[in-house]
Amino acid sequence: MALQVRLAPSKVVLQKLLLCVILFYTVYYVSLSVGCVMFQVHELDFLAPFDFKTNPSWRNIYYKVLLVSTEVTYFVCGLLFVPVVEEWVWDYAISVTILHVAITSTGSGLISMICGGQILAYCLFKDNFIYPGLDNF
Repeated sequence: MALQVRLAPSKVVLQKLLLCVILFYTVYYVSLSVGCVMFQVHELDFLAPFDFKTNPSWRNIYYKVLLVSTEVTYFVCGLLFVPVVEEWVWDYAISVTILHVAITSTGSGLISMICGGQILAYCLFKDNFIYPGLDNF
């Protein structure tokens, strides 16, 4: 009995990944807002998921809000990814986490450089653009 795996087309995978990333950050900002109300934090930073300057201390109430909202986000997204990606939750959860870490650690500069450069290369060289052969992969 051979194991049969049906791979989704890359366009479908990218659409689902984009939907999962949007869902992740939506849930994060909702849980951050609820956490700010519960802990009575009167300032909500839009760049909270990318905050490296907050002192990690149990006495710092803003740090507690960040920590709780992150944990709630990961738990809730694990449940919300099921209708989107069905049984591939682990794969998309890892991908969203890697994207989140990449965005937070390298910044949007690297991502914009890669995406912008790749789009320009595709537009300029679309007639002889090299697509990697994945037949023997």
